[in-house]
Amino acid sequence: MAGLLMVASGTTVVTAGPAEAAACAGVHPDYNGDGSIDNVVTDPLATVDGVTEAGLIRVIYAGGTPPTEISQASPNMGGVTPERGDHFGAAISWADFNGDGCTDLVVGSPGEDTGADGTAIKDSGIVHIIYGSPAGLGAGTAANLYGQASLGGGTGEAGDHLGYAVQAGTAASGQPYLIVGAPGEGVSVDGVTMPNAGAINYMQGSTKLMLTQESPGVPGVAEPGDQFGAALAGTNRYFTVGVPGETIGADAVAAGTAAIFSQTLANGAPTPLTGVDQAGDGEGMIGVAEPGDRLGASLSMTNYRPAGATYNTDALIAIGTPGESIGTVPGAGSVAVLRIEPSGNYTQLKALDTGMATVEGEPGAGDFFGQDVALTNTDTEVVTTTSTVRLAVGVPGRDVDGAADAGVIQIFNPLDADAGSADKIITRGTALLPGTPTARDFTGISLRSGSKLLYVGVPYSKEAATSKGVLYTVPWTDIDGTTQGGTKTFQPGAGGLSDIGTAFGTVG
Repeated sequence: MAGLLMVASGTTVVTAGPAEAAACAGVHPDYNGDGSIDNVVTDPLATVDGVTEAGLIRVIYAGGTPPTEISQASPNMGGVTPERGDHFGAAISWADFNGDGCTDLVVGSPGEDTGADGTAIKDSGIVHIIYGSPAGLGAGTAANLYGQASLGGGTGEAGDHLGYAVQAGTAASGQPYLIVGAPGEGVSVDGVTMPNAGAINYMQGSTKLMLTQESPGVPGVAEPGDQFGAALAGTNRYFTVGVPGETIGADAVAAGTAAIFSQTLANGAPTPLTGVDQAGDGEGMIGVAEPGDRLGASLSMTNYRPAGATYNTDALIAIGTPGESIGTVPGAGSVAVLRIEPSGNYTQLKALDTGMATVEGEPGAGDFFGQDVALTNTDTEVVTTTSTVRLAVGVPGRDVDGAADAGVIQIFNPLDADAGSADKIITRGTALLPGTPTARDFTGISLRSGSKLLYVGVPYSKEAATSKGVLYTVPWTDIDGTTQGGTKTFQPGAGGLSDIGTAFGTVG
């Protein structure tokens, strides 16, 4: 029934039977349990059953199983149907929520209208947990749907956009966790509602709650337009919440900040550690908070093992500030890399922008360096060094060979003493990224990283051959130059994928 939201009461809602559990290998993300790493590519603008921008996802199995499509029109999807502007697939993440060894997928639909009895709450948003099984993602246990109330607090309201960002995984406690951003949430302060202040809903095991900047210990104060929860990133021990609309000081509107938490629960909630921003020289991160910087618009985290430690006690965080002015060039963008310790102490390891002498390229107005970031530790089983950590920075507004806003990706070894000395720029039209750079491709707007592969989505590709969007998976070893020829290309109409779509590769 369109518009009717039915929600479950928690994440651990089903228990795998012995036969089902035995069939799943426990590798992640592996949605059919065959021991191979699978890929999910989203298209939140896709038309489904004639409904525009309803959204769908494609599941690309690595072990030879044909790819499948899942939308709100699919079986086992909890009773909702595709509606215009749902944007199913605007955000995804994964974990094994039911403990059967198969990966389960979290899918955000921030444009979902909720409500019952014909009363639509526009753009309130929902999330699905779609369960993996030996028969494939969504082919076994029916999906669970969650609104704010069932995620631990809050009431779905128009414009909340619950599911705009999601982050899931397994905490150091061994319990699955789920974080869902609702950057449009209005937050009450002294009886006055602050529109679009934002909130997150957090779940770990049986713990479920809502957090805002008015929650105990959370850095900052809820203000109109903060958009707390617009970006999320996490590891098994930490997570970070982007607040790109945060005003810093008296007049730096949308300068942005980020709040860092420990996944360790205290008094029934994750532990707030610190907030980071460009408050001013000597007062925060490197740089000065300016209007429109939007620090925290993009985030990525990975594990960090210090020398002498036997496990990954710390984490690295990449924080994008795509609206940063470099010199007099507006919107050139910058990225910071931080190391966070269990105490909450952080060290800024790098501040990166194209105005630096050793960083390739020049600042360009509207380049938006850092619009997306992907940070990875390619080997978390050893002490972390510069040889194991890689950072991809999206620069979607960069012109390429006269093609305006074709976009590029810039690669760094962020732990190098001089991170710009070995950086490289990747464009379409190369062995790493096939195709032709075309005006307004915005390459670099969609990035994700695993320990072996960098995922590059070009959902707004204007190249005729890939006009419905395209995803590239690029081995980090190819980027480093130790191997070659490993890039794979996925697009509608090829490799068993149906020839439909609008923005394939929005998340890959």
